[in-house]
Amino acid sequence: MAETQGKFGFAIDRGGTFTDVFARLPDGRERVLKLLSRDPQNYKDAPTEGIRRVLEEETGKVFPRDQPLDTSLLGWIRMGTTVATNALLEREGERTALLVTKGFKDLLHIGTQARPKLFDLEVSVPEVLYEEVVEVDERVVLRQDGCRLPRQDLKRIVTGSTGDTLEVWRELDIEQVERDLRGVLSRGITSLAVLLLHSYTWSAHEKAVGSLARRLGFTQVSLSSEVMPMVRAVPRGYTVCADAYLTPKIHQYLKGFTAGFKGGLKDVDVLFMQSDGGLTPMEQFCGSRAVLSGPAGGVVGYAITSYSQKEKKPVIGFDMGGTSTDVSRYAGQYEHVFEATTAGVTLQAPQLDINTVAAGGGSRLFFRSGMFVVGPESAGAHPGPACYRKGGPLTVTDANLALGRLLPSFFPRIFGPGENEPLSLEETMKHFQHLTQEINHFLSSNQSQANNNRADHSQNSPASGGTSAMSLEEVAMGFIRVANEAMCRPIRALTQAKGHDTSQHVLACFGGAGGQHACAIARALGMKNVFIHKYSGVLSAYGLALADVVEEMQEPCSLQYDQRSFSELDRRVDLLTQRCCETLHARGFSSGQITTEVFLHLRYEGTDCALMVTAADYPSNVQSCRSGDFRSAFTKRYLKEFGFTIPDRPIVVDDIRVRGSGKSGIKSVYETKKGHGQAKPIVVTKCYFEDGYLDTSVYLWEELPCGYSLQGPAIIIDKNSTILVEPCCEAHLTEGGDVCMTVGSDPHCALGTELNTVQLSIFSHRFMSIAEQMGRVLQRTSISTNIKERLDFSCAVFGPDGGLVSNAPHIPVHLGAMQETVQYQMRSLGNNLKEGDVILSNHPCAGGSHLPDLTVITPVFRKGVSGPVFFVASRGHHADIGGITPGSMPPHSTSLQQEGAVFTSFKLVTGGVFQEEAVTEALMAPAQYPDCSGTRNLHDNLSDLRAQVAANQRGSQLVGELIDSYGLPVVQAYMGYIQSNAELAVRDMLREFARRWREQTGSLDMESEDFMDDGTPIRLRVQINEEEGSAVFDFTGTGTEVWGNCNAPRAITLSALIYCVRCMVGQDIPLNQGCLTPIKVIIPSGSILQPSQNAAVVGGNVLTSQRVVDVIFRAFAVCAASQGCMNNISFGSERSGYYETVAGGAGAGPGWSGRSGVHSHMTNTRITDPEILEKRYPVILEQFSLRLSSGGTGKYHGGDGVVRKLLFRNKVILSVLTERRSTRPYGLEGGGSGAAGLNQLHRADGRVLNLGAKTTVSLEPGDMFCLYTPGGGGYGAEEEELVNGKAQVKRRRLNETFPERGSVFEYRMLQEGV
Repeated sequence: MAETQGKFGFAIDRGGTFTDVFARLPDGRERVLKLLSRDPQNYKDAPTEGIRRVLEEETGKVFPRDQPLDTSLLGWIRMGTTVATNALLEREGERTALLVTKGFKDLLHIGTQARPKLFDLEVSVPEVLYEEVVEVDERVVLRQDGCRLPRQDLKRIVTGSTGDTLEVWRELDIEQVERDLRGVLSRGITSLAVLLLHSYTWSAHEKAVGSLARRLGFTQVSLSSEVMPMVRAVPRGYTVCADAYLTPKIHQYLKGFTAGFKGGLKDVDVLFMQSDGGLTPMEQFCGSRAVLSGPAGGVVGYAITSYSQKEKKPVIGFDMGGTSTDVSRYAGQYEHVFEATTAGVTLQAPQLDINTVAAGGGSRLFFRSGMFVVGPESAGAHPGPACYRKGGPLTVTDANLALGRLLPSFFPRIFGPGENEPLSLEETMKHFQHLTQEINHFLSSNQSQANNNRADHSQNSPASGGTSAMSLEEVAMGFIRVANEAMCRPIRALTQAKGHDTSQHVLACFGGAGGQHACAIARALGMKNVFIHKYSGVLSAYGLALADVVEEMQEPCSLQYDQRSFSELDRRVDLLTQRCCETLHARGFSSGQITTEVFLHLRYEGTDCALMVTAADYPSNVQSCRSGDFRSAFTKRYLKEFGFTIPDRPIVVDDIRVRGSGKSGIKSVYETKKGHGQAKPIVVTKCYFEDGYLDTSVYLWEELPCGYSLQGPAIIIDKNSTILVEPCCEAHLTEGGDVCMTVGSDPHCALGTELNTVQLSIFSHRFMSIAEQMGRVLQRTSISTNIKERLDFSCAVFGPDGGLVSNAPHIPVHLGAMQETVQYQMRSLGNNLKEGDVILSNHPCAGGSHLPDLTVITPVFRKGVSGPVFFVASRGHHADIGGITPGSMPPHSTSLQQEGAVFTSFKLVTGGVFQEEAVTEALMAPAQYPDCSGTRNLHDNLSDLRAQVAANQRGSQLVGELIDSYGLPVVQAYMGYIQSNAELAVRDMLREFARRWREQTGSLDMESEDFMDDGTPIRLRVQINEEEGSAVFDFTGTGTEVWGNCNAPRAITLSALIYCVRCMVGQDIPLNQGCLTPIKVIIPSGSILQPSQNAAVVGGNVLTSQRVVDVIFRAFAVCAASQGCMNNISFGSERSGYYETVAGGAGAGPGWSGRSGVHSHMTNTRITDPEILEKRYPVILEQFSLRLSSGGTGKYHGGDGVVRKLLFRNKVILSVLTERRSTRPYGLEGGGSGAAGLNQLHRADGRVLNLGAKTTVSLEPGDMFCLYTPGGGGYGAEEEELVNGKAQVKRRRLNETFPERGSVFEYRMLQEGV
């Protein structure tokens, strides 16, 4: 498929706002063009219009808009489009039905059961893509060795594509399916998605349904086994639904596009960009592979133009647009992910790892409770920034304009209501003047409080002086710096997550807004070089011209990677390679143009951490398969990313993938002007920088001679972008016409201890970034499933007083709890804390939550300062630390000793030496108690403790670097200021609530009460001081400590309180000690919320914490009760064990109905996928669906709980630890209560037993555990008004912010889903 000679070639990126066009002309010249994606008054389709304009201007002929274009001049067209993304975001795809295995009709509604935003009580979740569900009465299960389940109805035994053996329990009832599908068609639905369990390996049932559906007249039939044959039903289900939902929309768009050309483009080579960075023929372009079609072109563009094969210096792609910024990485190979979430839909398909953050030129600027905040809300294209003259808000673009970094005279006159005016500097300045007055008013009124805080927190260097008023320029500059820091965080996370040094990268900047921020971003990350391609404003389009045609083949596998499997692996790789090459040959590529690359999806047996590995740099040998030495490639990459390997563990192949590429990218022949003369600025303007206004020369990019260098400050302008060369930076024009910038270090600007509100926002980002990086180290270096894969841990930074400064990630039950632990050690050990010591603690009286959560604390010392200057700590959930049951979560424990090893103030490291012998002895100590065992997994305990020490060491190093940069007094002062900022936000919330409550009731007191299932009351009285914005939370009257394990240590109540406060504040605030400063908490000693030292507490952590939340929200009348339980279920035998928590109904509130089938409040755990559960454990999941009508009635109804039925294939011990089995989740304001939960056991002999709320029971093969989880309470009295016979329910929409995506986002979602 050689490039077509003598004809026009077009590469077009159709974005949401603009369409970028790159044209290769017949004589080899190149042109670029930018036009609005939607301009219905002038043209129907932007890409067609772009082609028309170029043809008309270059040939001199007239091509009327109302007639199809002549294609005789066209050689090739390549396109990237956001059609699929927009349809997904706006939920405007094709009407679709889902056909799914019986018992799982709500599987995709429940999904992972985790809520997307931890503190969003409404639980705003995007709509599912299907309109109707049809359940199919069929069932296939994996055969398991040693299964003792007697099946009288076994139909047949089959072999899957993975080599697994399966049993067909229920054959497909094709006649019933036909009746159901005819009904679907009669309702006007013609798009069908099919998801049957285990079809990734055995697809006969799906294919039979597909053939029938096509015969009946469905126009789009997507089978999960064809769209993406990978194990895990939920993401595969989302993917097949997206394919069925989006593909008809894509075909509809393509039909309209081709109609604009004579002959429908039959003789033109038309290719579309897929999410994986490869091109595919127009007729093969489908929904599930199209979501990143637009941004993928940009990644290909910067990868090919800015990565040097000689230097091999990795590149960070930085694409800053109007509403969001895309960040990605390239180091010689495209970095793909195989599961990512876009617009609330998890797609299981190869996609470039493009991380989108909600910070762009249109991101809005706010000043909240003393903090500069940028985004995530965006002004969008309409009304756009304030300077667009359409009544829009202040944005990042306005800040750049106010500072002189954007020049209105160089922008087209397309703004204002008539779209014929220039950018408005006056409108921007007017908005900034108003905001500056607001900020200065805040600063003056809060001066005394800031001074008091500084005196309290900066123990080493009390400062004097005050905060002076800010100028308008200082405010605008502050927002730019905060926006830059917000964009730096995902870049740090993207690189450091995989063990790379951020500073050793080149920053490749493109997109319309990126050039204004490039120098500052690079400097903040320690990068020395910035590369901006001559087509940076249209690089996504240019990347399409450079890209290759890609054909991928993938199939699942269940082989071990060892000598016995190599011949089978080779056979299957050869087969996939042959299919790839045949497809590319059929598209016109010669053998010399085709290359193939083999990937194996590998993981250590017994882990979930799979890596898609290529053996490109690891040639085959006698100990490997023919395609390369994948073992060496896997272990080297595993070591790089995770810091260790597991040498004795078998390696499992989950998937085999072959990527074939047909080389078809163009070669650029652009020649820049010769000569090395001086360039003259076209104007000299005033730009504002840290040192104030500076004379800044403005150059036109096209007039700069090659080889020319210019010193900052300077501005380089072309038609599509503006580049700011900051002071101490140098820009150089290459032979190809690209701009390379060398970034100098910022002259050190001394920062004092007085409060600077801009620095407050930046320090907040920096402290949070430190906690996040600690978490990355812990995840990389740990070994257990709980910490490495479930991410059940938290890392935090503390001030010199032990007060929490920053906490990441936000596991609700960890919030604020570690502070109690750190401050206990300060009181307990005092001067006995020495440099080189690391403390281990988990005792409830020392701020622990429950014993498996081990907290490792490192005091950090500074030369010349007596005592620790700050602390870092990490808390991780260890899978076993001994006690009476495996997993250390016994349902019937009555004393702390039965729950495992106890540490109060244990020196894990002394003088820098890890105390392995002593900690081993302590972990085995529970064996001395009756019926107890020491830890059952000592190796993992020790490995994870070492990882926690390493994470703390990283945190200590990072804060040390911060102190080196700013000085100890400044860092400690800002620790205090950040805590004060959180305090201020909470005081504002309490004042506002007090005003409303007083107006409604005439009182400032609230009371509430709720009960545990055993009748123990939890009582709360709240008294608010409206003037101070403070409150007393008094739990006097709460029941006594219980005989059992529902006792909750004080730290649990504080965590629940911080969680509730953050939900009620309603905006993003630092979660630290300041949240509780305005609140006095009274908990009676000896109560269930402050039990005695040896009380059992494991249920308090997972159950009582939920009831505390219910009581607080009831007092404040915030919302009805959610399910109030985590539904802890575990089962196991001597060979294996399994633990899960299960979703229920969320409570309704003022203006929303509760979400069904979701985790609420103090937990957010993801649930194991049905196919993984059945593959690894001796269990069959018979049903997982919503428990209809279990939510409370009301104007806004409570969410429904779920039904989960587990059929056991072998003997196991089942443990159940639940609540809300006798008490019901309350409704509010006349709303009905949610249904109580129920735990039933269906014995194989037909008996049905109620297990009660808490029990341990032995099960036989054929026994089935049926879990019915509670529903949420309703809100408001039920109304009679019906619409079309149904009560009107608020339809959830996606938030107005641009949704984040990428591996960094997935990691954070996983952290918050623990």
